[in-house]
Amino acid sequence: MQYRRVLLKLSGELLGSDEETVDIVWLNRMADEISEVINSGVQVAIVVGGGNLFRGTSLAEQGVDRICADSVGMMSTVINAMILADAFSQRSVRTNVLSAISVSGMVEQFSISRANELLDKGSLLILAGGTGNPLVTTDSAASLRAIEINADILLKATKVDGVYSEDPIGNKSAKRFDKVTFNDVIAKELGVMDQGAFVQCQQFSLPVCVFDANRPKALLRIIKGENEGTLIS
Repeated sequence: MQYRRVLLKLSGELLGSDEETVDIVWLNRMADEISEVINSGVQVAIVVGGGNLFRGTSLAEQGVDRICADSVGMMSTVINAMILADAFSQRSVRTNVLSAISVSGMVEQFSISRANELLDKGSLLILAGGTGNPLVTTDSAASLRAIEINADILLKATKVDGVYSEDPIGNKSAKRFDKVTFNDVIAKELGVMDQGAFVQCQQFSLPVCVFDANRPKALLRIIKGENEGTLIS
């Protein structure tokens, strides 16, 4: 395998939507693919979002205090983490949920030493609660956790198959990049992820791969070093 330890960022929008809070069919397929990666010996940590339940910015736009709204959003990530953990438990994959916010009796509190200890033992980590702070995106949580656990790469799962020169939905002639540098992404203002998270990845030379989570076996192909999605380095 090309990578020994990876951090996978899953947004809440991938897990479900307003119409279907949790897409069980998609969840089961993704759980199968991640389980296959883990069974190959790769250490995996997942940072999960909560946008399928509550998004802080959306609540704030409706008049909820922003700090309160973001706190609700962080709680949503804990709910998604528990649902993910159940899917892996059904597949006999050893799984631990670590949360940046305290939810005593439900999930364990995050610490860097505990996270690395569990990864070394072959456990799948599901990291919830963002960074534990309001006004910070789960993209930033993903970059931070990836650096803390010394991940070889940050894998950002999306609904498109990589990074494009323009929005591929609005412009069918937009060019998809197989590989691109951090500097090019910044210069061309390509919307990859939260700017703060992206700069952090650049600062710590942490490569990022943006890929389509709806493409079967895409994750495994990336782990094997095959051409899939867009590699930013």
